[in-house]
Amino acid sequence: MLPYHTPLTVAQLRALAIPAPWAFGQTDRTRFGEIDALNHVNNTAYLRWFESLRLPYLKSRQVSDYGPEGPRLVLAEIGCRFLAEMGINQDYVVTARTRTFRTSSFVMDYAVWAMDAGEPEAPAILTAEAHAGIVLRTQDGDSKFPIPDAARRLFAELDGAEAL
Repeated sequence: MLPYHTPLTVAQLRALAIPAPWAFGQTDRTRFGEIDALNHVNNTAYLRWFESLRLPYLKSRQVSDYGPEGPRLVLAEIGCRFLAEMGINQDYVVTARTRTFRTSSFVMDYAVWAMDAGEPEAPAILTAEAHAGIVLRTQDGDSKFPIPDAARRLFAELDGAEAL
């Protein structure tokens, strides 16, 4: 059994057949409130999952500690492609990585991987893919906030992100 709401190790991700370059993910389970009239997870739930993962991911990559001196994180764009349905009480892993980065903005990728409750040893199944454009701004929102050097290094080293 994998822990919920705790970042998984790369070894745990690979054991679930989640391939590189995914190096950050968390496990959770779908809830009744995420199910729609067609008895599957509503599309809006995926966006909440991505948002919930984005905060610990960006902290782990040293983009922000979310303190008063840190940047304002602006979600400039998001898109999602749904590949397979998910149902109630289904375990899943949501993963995040940075694909590219510039001086004060970056593009993140996300994926949702469902577990088969009937076969716990079966590989996770890709159910959704998404991307988001994030822009860093100063706290007052008036200026660009440069991505910290440590974050740029971690984007490249851990995620294989490309500097543009």
